[in-house]
Amino acid sequence: MDATHLLTIGAELGEGPVWIGDALWFVDIKGRHIYRHHAATGTTDRWDAPEMVGWVLPADRGDLIVGLRSGPHRFAPDTRQFERIATVDAQLPANRLNDAAIDAQGRLFFGTMDNDEAAASGRVYMLDRGAIRATAITPTVITNGPAIAPTGDRLYHVDTLARVITVHAIAADGTIGDAAPFLRFSGDEGYPDGAVCDSSGGLWVGFYGGWAARRFAPDGTLTDEVRFPVANVTKVALGGPDGCTAFATTARQGLSTQALHAQPMAGDIFTFPVAIPAAPSFHANS
Repeated sequence: MDATHLLTIGAELGEGPVWIGDALWFVDIKGRHIYRHHAATGTTDRWDAPEMVGWVLPADRGDLIVGLRSGPHRFAPDTRQFERIATVDAQLPANRLNDAAIDAQGRLFFGTMDNDEAAASGRVYMLDRGAIRATAITPTVITNGPAIAPTGDRLYHVDTLARVITVHAIAADGTIGDAAPFLRFSGDEGYPDGAVCDSSGGLWVGFYGGWAARRFAPDGTLTDEVRFPVANVTKVALGGPDGCTAFATTARQGLSTQALHAQPMAGDIFTFPVAIPAAPSFHANS
C-alpha cells in the first residue's frame, strides 16, 4: 500500500499525531508549532509554542497537555495560554521532550532526549496527577514511543538509534518492569521512530529514513507495510469517524538540498486506510 498526501505543512520535524474528538492534532517540534486539522471541513489551525514542543494530548479538565522542552504544560487553545505542570531534566539544558502516551488510568508516559542526538540522556517518565516519576527504562539518546497495549499491561519503548524496540510490563501502580526484547531492525529498514498500538494490540511504527510505516502483530510478525514518497516517517495516529484512518507525520530535518528537491512533500501529513481500528483513547489525569 502507498500513503496518500493529505496536508502541505513542510514541518522541520513533524511529530505527535493524535486524533482528539473530531480532529487530528500534531506538532512541528523544531518549528515550535501545534496544529489542528478538522477532516470534515478541511480547515487547519496553528498555534505557536514558546519552546520546542514534542506532543499534544487531551487532559481530563477539557484542555490539552503539551510536551514543551522544559516539561509538560497545560495548553488552552482558545486563549493560547501555556501553564507549566512540572519541570523535567532542568540539569540537562540540551534535553527536550519527544513522545508520549496515556494509559487507561490517565497516567501520561513520556520520553526525553538529547536535542543534539549525541548523549544517552533520554529517560522515560510518568506524569500522574501532577507528580513526575522516572521509570527504570535504561537511558538512551533518542526515546520514542512509548506505546501502550490496549490491555494496559504492556509498554513498548523505542530506542531509535539502536534500532531496537523493547516491551515492558506495567504494574498496577504504573511501575515499569524490565526490558524484554521485541524487535530489532537492520540499517536497510531505517530507524524506528514513533509508535502506537491499535485495538488488537498491533504496533504501528514510523521509520525515519525508511520511507515507510509498518505494523507488527503482538508476537512481532510484520503484518503491513505502507510506503511513502518521503524518507522520514515519524509517527502514525489512528482515528477518523470509525477509527480506521491512519495519519502520519513526516520530517524535512536532516535532508540535503538535493534530497528536498527529490522529496517536495517532506514534512507533510499523509493518510491511509487500516483494517483494524484505533484502540480506545484516554485523557491525562493531571
